[in-house]
Amino acid sequence: MLILNNSILCLKCSKDGWPSERQDKCIKKLTEFLSYEEPLGSILTAVSIFLAIATAVILTILLKNHHTPVVKANNREISYVLLFSLVLCFLCSLIFIGYPAHMTCVFRQVTFGIIFTCSVSCVLAKTIVVVIAFNACKPNSSLQKYAGPSLPRLVIILNMAVQILICVSWLIISPPYQYENTASVIGRIIIECNEGSSVAFWCMLSYIGLLSTISLVVAFLSRKIPDSFNEAKFITFSMLVFVSVWMSFIPAYLSTQGKYVVAVEIFAIISSGAGLMFCIFIPKCYIILLRPEMNTRDYLLGKGVFKNGNV
Repeated sequence: MLILNNSILCLKCSKDGWPSERQDKCIKKLTEFLSYEEPLGSILTAVSIFLAIATAVILTILLKNHHTPVVKANNREISYVLLFSLVLCFLCSLIFIGYPAHMTCVFRQVTFGIIFTCSVSCVLAKTIVVVIAFNACKPNSSLQKYAGPSLPRLVIILNMAVQILICVSWLIISPPYQYENTASVIGRIIIECNEGSSVAFWCMLSYIGLLSTISLVVAFLSRKIPDSFNEAKFITFSMLVFVSVWMSFIPAYLSTQGKYVVAVEIFAIISSGAGLMFCIFIPKCYIILLRPEMNTRDYLLGKGVFKNGNV
């Protein structure tokens, strides 16, 4: 409210302004959002791009060594899909930075949800492959009919279909939209995205959490399968990182406001994706690039004896 010329006549400032200390004029509020120019936005952008490039390099290494035993172990096709989805995960975090236009708000959470579901589904499919491959070798095992590429593909497709259904329903019923928050910080307008239906938003995140928890449990139970390159051990570590990050994300997300909410979500996307990349694929790259003597069929089957760097 403004007091004009010491009179009792008061005027209300517009929503993008607020009264000065003397209450004799309206001052335009500053707008605030996580931009590429500020230090926090620049750091998150640089880290996202770096991890996307690093993941693409790992994918290139695996493609160039397509026929080696380490790459062929535990379904190489799923590994390629997982790496490609991780590249998209790191790049999709860039959508959260910058001015949150209406279309950006509509699609950024949906894009993140679908891509991340693809990544977690690939991890779950790889875990199932490990369990089935081991148990199918037992005499008279009923799992032999599932020991092929069809089951992991079906797992990924079905999981993706459920998440797509959740996201499409979200966009139809109550989609996200741009929102000018004038109440949280005095003197500032926080340009942010309102999630529309908070129920749909948490359903999307909960579904990802459910898939990651199942992957963690299955990988943990199968971590002691006798295999020189049992991927379940690495998946267990990666999913522990993944679940820990997102369990920490929930209270941090609920307790922050403004541009820092976006920064918290970007950090969760980056760190959980990096956990999957480093825990699952760095051991493969280490063997391919630095320990080629371990990249043999006999070694992976436990038939080789490793002594003094020779098999």
